[in-house]
Amino acid sequence: MADLAEHQINVLLEQLEAEERDISLRRRKLHDRIAIFPDSPAKEELERREREISKERGELHRRIDDLRAQRNELRTQPGE
Repeated sequence: MADLAEHQINVLLEQLEAEERDISLRRRKLHDRIAIFPDSPAKEELERREREISKERGELHRRIDDLRAQRNELRTQPGE
């Protein structure tokens, strides 16, 4: 049973980590645009979008950390 739960956690972790990579890439691209065009009239909108993406990325990191902790807990439990 623990193997099944660990497998499910691993699958979910892979999905969340892939999502985090995509979000990080979008965030980096926004940072680049802000740096390249610091005086752009759209700078305020770009910064707002970056804050939203950063918040979403932070939430993903928390979920990933929680799942890793659950997986570690399963691994330390004695076999049933």
